[in-house]
Amino acid sequence: MSRITVIGGTGYAGSALVAEAASRGHQVTALSRSQPAEPIPNVTYTAGDATDEATLSSVIAGAEIVVDAIAPRGPAGHARNVHRIIARLADAAGVRLFIVGGASSLRPAPGAGRFVTDPAHLGAIPEELHAEIRDGAAFIVEDLPATPATLDWVYVSPALKFGAHAPGERLGHYRLGDDVTVAPEDGGAISAADYALGFLDLVEKGEHHRTQANLAH
Repeated sequence: MSRITVIGGTGYAGSALVAEAASRGHQVTALSRSQPAEPIPNVTYTAGDATDEATLSSVIAGAEIVVDAIAPRGPAGHARNVHRIIARLADAAGVRLFIVGGASSLRPAPGAGRFVTDPAHLGAIPEELHAEIRDGAAFIVEDLPATPATLDWVYVSPALKFGAHAPGERLGHYRLGDDVTVAPEDGGAISAADYALGFLDLVEKGEHHRTQANLAH
């Protein structure tokens, strides 16, 4: 079993990942701003600010896997900057990095542009979310490929319909793709539980390196 640190471990995706990892017997540490109302047994919860480098270093040290599940909120560029810091610290610590990504960085077909470059796609999303969507896509398109080759990362994009607004149910299965959505007709959907199921399978199998993956029902 692995020592896994989940940064943003009480958020929508993070809490599902913590629960799935703990259920598989991994040694899990969850970093978040506050303690959860219902802690998961055998999980170490650390309260702290993910923007503080010393806090990040303390939970990354000793981990074998770091999961970046911070919420894409705040001023433009804020989340992207935190992602960069986490990536740098993970590389320095020599640990594998898995990132909870977004669907807008996916492509509808091989060789096609990413959804984030499609005005029709962005037009269907509230304008106040456009900056964070662009930041998330820029992190996988620009920042991660430019990291040192010593950093082993996987950017795991869920289906388009993923989040607290579309919780879904645990079906116990998922489809796996790369940077092309596995549901091109509508972007697809996936529940937090099944996203976590596929995510932990990627972690445990260790077959993906410095690449993007896509999980959907």
